Amino acid sequence: MIIALLLAAAAPQAAPQTAVDAERAFAAHAQKVGQWTAFRDYAEPTAVMFDPQAVWAHDFLKGRKDPPRSVEWWPAQSFISCDGDLAINTGPWRNAQNQHGYFTTVWTRQKNGGWKWGMDGGDVLSRPLARPARPAVRRASCSGLKRLAKVYKATTPTTQMIAGKPPADAGQGRSADGTLSWSWTVAKDGARHVQAKLWNGRAYRVVLDQRVAAPRKK
Repeated sequence: MIIALLLAAAAPQAAPQTAVDAERAFAAHAQKVGQWTAFRDYAEPTAVMFDPQAVWAHDFLKGRKDPPRSVEWWPAQSFISCDGDLAINTGPWRNAQNQHGYFTTVWTRQKNGGWKWGMDGGDVLSRPLARPARPAVRRASCSGLKRLAKVYKATTPTTQMIAGKPPADAGQGRSADGTLSWSWTVAKDGARHVQAKLWNGRAYRVVLDQRVAAPRKK
């Protein structure tokens, strides 16, 4: 017993899972257990999706039947806060009808070291995006953190998503250290704007600025 404990203590610890790892695991899980089942399994309690208006993911996904074949997706870019606890992934997707598009997912590290997504969106594209062999990972600067509060107050949206109430027409979030922030807005016609900003040591820089057109009326 004592020898076993000593060997366990001496064994190298597994590297913390990254948000890219979480995205890949999420995508693989969807192929294994079903698309909407995987979305439910990885979603935070207050996760938001768009249909095209904002909806609580767990309400939207409750009882939703998995399609025969899940959409496939791959992380192409990952933006990470300085403290490593918030990340935004984006990349291409492809469905069973051979349609193509892009996704954007906000990930938050949990107390157990795993990840859950809190916002998921994207759009259809006329041409497929390239699938890189390795995603480009960009981390926020850890310098100049004392200036963060003043700069953030001056640049961030004032609207907020309020947990426990239906999503409104806007929401936002940021990492605990303030080095990565994100926001979304949805117009009455369903047009959507998603933006993410990364701290560079002196100021925030926009790293994602995605606009989704309103759905065509049938």
